[in-house]
Order: sequence, then structure tokens, then C-alpha cells
Amino acid sequence: MAATGIETSPATALGNPLDRVRQAFGRLTNQQKILLAVALAALLAIAVATSTWLKQTDYRVLFSNVSERDGGAIIAALEQMNIPYRFSESGNAIQIPGERVYEVRLRLATQGLPKGGNVGFELLENQKFGISQFAEQINYQRGLEGELARTIQAIGAVQAARVHLAIPKPTVFVREELKPSASVLLNLYPGRSLDPAQVAGIQNLVAASVPNLSPESVKLIDQSGAVISQLKNPLMLAGLDPTQIRYIREIEAAAIQRVEDILSPILGPGNFRVQVAADIDFSLNEQTAETYRPNTTPPEISIRSQQTSESASTMPSPGGVPGALSNQPPVPATAPLTQPAVPGAGAPAASGAPPVPGQINAAGVQAPIANIGQPINTRKDSTLNYEVDRTIRHTKQSVGVIRRLTAAVAVNHRKDAKGVVRALAEPELRQINDLVKEAIGFSQERGDSVSVANAPFTEVEKTETETPVWKDPEFILTTSKDVFKYGFIALIAFYLIFKIIMPLVRATLPPPPRPEVGSGIDTVDEEREGEGEREGEEKAHEPTAAELLEQKLAQAREIARQNPKAVADIIKDWTGANNGG
Repeated sequence: MAATGIETSPATALGNPLDRVRQAFGRLTNQQKILLAVALAALLAIAVATSTWLKQTDYRVLFSNVSERDGGAIIAALEQMNIPYRFSESGNAIQIPGERVYEVRLRLATQGLPKGGNVGFELLENQKFGISQFAEQINYQRGLEGELARTIQAIGAVQAARVHLAIPKPTVFVREELKPSASVLLNLYPGRSLDPAQVAGIQNLVAASVPNLSPESVKLIDQSGAVISQLKNPLMLAGLDPTQIRYIREIEAAAIQRVEDILSPILGPGNFRVQVAADIDFSLNEQTAETYRPNTTPPEISIRSQQTSESASTMPSPGGVPGALSNQPPVPATAPLTQPAVPGAGAPAASGAPPVPGQINAAGVQAPIANIGQPINTRKDSTLNYEVDRTIRHTKQSVGVIRRLTAAVAVNHRKDAKGVVRALAEPELRQINDLVKEAIGFSQERGDSVSVANAPFTEVEKTETETPVWKDPEFILTTSKDVFKYGFIALIAFYLIFKIIMPLVRATLPPPPRPEVGSGIDTVDEEREGEGEREGEEKAHEPTAAELLEQKLAQAREIARQNPKAVADIIKDWTGANNGG
């Protein structure tokens, strides 16, 4: 059998990979070559840009809203530490690599940065020699204002603060003495506000830092110019300070918690509401009392001292020879008041004894009437002092005494086993009332009151107060940017690969070999058989012998129609071979 065709050696078929690439690239036209080069360059640029984009440094905010002076000092310190930085798009924040934010903040804090735009007591660290007293006082006041501003900025809602102190000069004249005052400008964060307790705290903070400064003399305004020092709590207007208000709230919260703890197992959570109001007495009373009690009860009479005094005197009747001698005053008597015992007369009569005829008894003195002049004056004094009872009582009333408690409890209707909502029975309401009284420490003498009401609760539809993550505008914006960015890159890469590069690569491949007529029927049969096998694999089943024979006959007929001369030559060869054999 003779076969025609081109024979190629295996080495030539395989060839050098570089030569095969050159041959494949040579099959393209000049326009296709340029398009392929541009597509490969664009794909390489996209890959490099995406890799760089993913590996770029994540910058985070180091400090924001800093003053120009602090910003310059911070940038100088960053350059000295060889730390890259950049400014935000708005220009009000300094950004550095995210992994070094906390480290740099601590290192800058050791240098006192940022200073917050306010100058504190560091002004007094470098005092010049020979500075005047006036300049020293001004520096002290500036330092005090700066320190107060820094302290106020530590409050969460305050972004920046400035403090101005008006401290008058001291004077020795009381009438000309002026009280200091202060004004504070607060720059609050957007959406933030100060409650009355925080306003009072700032006022007391400034007042406690300046001598003789009262909290009422401290005025506060916000960045819009509104006076916020006028914000008062009704309880504060009643003379209560924030500590006392907090104490009232704690008393009420504790009473509410006790009632909820005891009613939750009975009624179930959500089936009752409790409110308690406490009236607290914060007045401080001190009383000192000194009480005298009469000492008149005979068994309890206590005599302190007793004194008795009696006296008697006689005046002699005038007599004698008229003249100067008889008008002379009598010589003081030197004789004793008691007469000496007269022999045979017996003992003198005792005091209180019955009078003896011819004698007189006065003031404990008994003497013959003949020896006593006329008339007789007697006097008797008696003083009796009793002990007097005295009680001294010092009373100091404690602060924060509960004067009255009032509690209100609303109970929901109860659902029975059949699902019917019914009101609570009267015995159950009385039981709840008694439990509430015991829980809050009810006192009838104090005037406490408890009210329990049973009514159906209105179901309120729950509204989502917190915005879901997928509804957050910032999340949506960030996600949209990322999706658009990576989607655009993927779309360009897909277009370059599947619309430009892949068709050009297919064009560089050699075309499939065509069957040669002169190679004999066997070659054609083998090729057709190979094609049939491939088609059979595609159809996922193996053809039968009859189908193969029919396919071969059909192929032979097709070849005979297309090239009858070649078929005739083949038949002649077969016939001549047989004849010659």
C-alpha cells in the first residue's frame, strides 16, 4: 500500500518551546500582536495595582481638631521619630499608620503633646529673673485659667473650653471689696449636651479653684452663645445639691427594685409597673434644752442648806436725875446673856419650857423680869434652800430622714387557662397591696400611701431604636465603594482575559490537519474512525459494528463523489495487486 503525505520526526514535532512560541506569535497579524501586547500590559498593571492597593498602609487618626501650635509641634515630633504621616481630606486630623497609633500617642504624651491649645502652670517653670509682681500675677492667672480649661475638657461632652477669671485686687477696705467672678466658654461635640448636674459640677469646680468665688458667679455659655448656666433642676431650685438628688433617686430605685423582686414571681415580668416617690428631709437640726423640775414631793425633797437666826433686845426706861449725865447713852453690857446659876435656884428653864413666873424667855434667853428693861424687841429669821432638778438635753437630727413614701402600682389583667383576659379578684389586689406595703417599709404614722390599680395594658408595637448594620448610611457607603472598586477591577480583568487574550491565544494555535486523499482508504478510514470515536465519547456511548460499517461506507461514498479519480486509482491499485499476485 502506498501512502502519500509529509513525514515529520518527533524532534521536529515537539521543537523548542521558544521556537513554538515564535511560530505561534508569527501566525498573528500586526494588529493582533499590538492588541495582545496591550491586553497583557493592562492585565499586568491591574494585578500590580490591586496587589499594591491591598498591601497599602492603613492610616488612622492620631489627633483631630488640634490647634495650629499643637499641630506644628506634633508634626515636628513625628518627623523626628521618622514616622510617616498625612492629613485627612478635611485637613483637621493628623493620620499615621494604624499599628503605631497608640505607641505614638504615649510617646507624645511624655512630651506634653498635645497641650490642648491652653497654657497651664508650665508658664511658671521658666520665670525670668527680675520679673515684676504684676507680670507674675498675670502668669499665675493665665496658668490657672489653662489648667481649669484642661480639666473641663476631660468631660466627655466637652470638645474644647476656655476660662476667663476676673480676680479683683485685694483691698483693706471692706466696703470697697469686690468678689471674683468667672466665665466659661464650652465647645460641645455635635449632638451632645450637658444636663443640669454637669453644669452645676463645672460651676462648683471653677468656684472651688478660686478663693472667695461662689458657684453663682460662674457663668457658662456654649459655642452658639446660649447661656447654659441657667439650666436648673426643680429639685436644685428647692435647695438640693446633686448629691442629695442622687440620694433621693437611690432611695426610690431601691424601693422600686424591692417591689419588682417580690411581684415578678407572682405576676410575671411585664405585667406590672411600679413608681415610688420619696420625700426626704435634709434639714439639719440641733437643739439644746435645760429643764428645771419643781422639788416639792416630800419623799424626794432634798435640802441644800438651812439657816435660822433669832435675836432679842430691851430698851431701858428713862430715869434718874435730869441733866447731862443722865442723857448719856448706856454703857454696853458686858454681862453674859445667861445668868449664872443661883445656888438653890436649880437649873435654868430650857427653851420651850413653860414660862416661869417672874421671868421672861425670849430668843433662847431666860432672865428675871426685874433685870430686863422695858420694852423687849425680838426677831427671828429662817432660810431654807432646797436642791433644784436640772436636765440638759442636746438633740441632733440625722440628715436624709424619710418623711413620706408614696407608691403606685399598675397591674395588668391576667389571662386564664382558656386564654380569656380577666381582671384580678379583690383578694388578690389586697394581697398585692399588702406585699407592696411590706416591701417599701410602709408606716402609717409617717403618712405613707400605696395605690394598686388593675387595668389592661395597651400593647405597644416595638420599634427598632438601633439602626441595623445594613441600613447604616456609613456602612452602605463604604460597602458600595468597595464593591464598585473590586467589581470594576474584576470586570476589566474578565474582559481582557476572555475577550482579548483568549481569542488571540486561540489564533496562535495551528489549525487541525485536513485528511489527504492520496493517503489511502485505510488512512481515511482511520481518521473517520477516530472522529467517530471522539463523537462517541461526546455522546457518552460506543457505536455498534453495523453503525461503524455504515459510517465507513458513507465516508467512502462521500470521498468517491468528491474525488472519483482518486478512488478509481485506488481500485486499480487493488486490482493490479491482486492480478499480479
